[in-house]
Amino acid sequence: MTRPIRLATRAIILHENRLLLVNAWKGRTGLWCAPGGGAEPHSSLPENLIREVHEETGLQIDVGPVCLINEFHDPNGDFHQTDIYFRAQIIGGEIAADWADPEGIVSHRKWVTRAELAQIKVKPDSLAALAWSDADAISYDPLEPIVR
Repeated sequence: MTRPIRLATRAIILHENRLLLVNAWKGRTGLWCAPGGGAEPHSSLPENLIREVHEETGLQIDVGPVCLINEFHDPNGDFHQTDIYFRAQIIGGEIAADWADPEGIVSHRKWVTRAELAQIKVKPDSLAALAWSDADAISYDPLEPIVR
């Protein structure tokens, strides 16, 4: 039986020309992504994103416009996820060294410049271009293979 497509929200948060990233796998830092996570039923996408960013970072955010729809999947399996990326601004909180994600997935957070981002593995592949873009249009990345 094929699993349904998972829906997730992610935040593009730039602060002092640095992008906020979190580890994408539980306890591992080999792959980085924008903070966010799975959408829960009966909660709007912005409400889901506010919850996920707070869980993963301790920050409170104001959710702005959608800027990317990214699909990724396992070509050899049944995993398929659609991430909706929103631009977001910090309105409170701080990233404390002792902050713990209640779900235990995110254990590392960091702010990176565009040059630093080019030196690490991130998903989606278009993250740098997206984060530092002034474009108002929504981008779409279809079926990017998942990294294992």
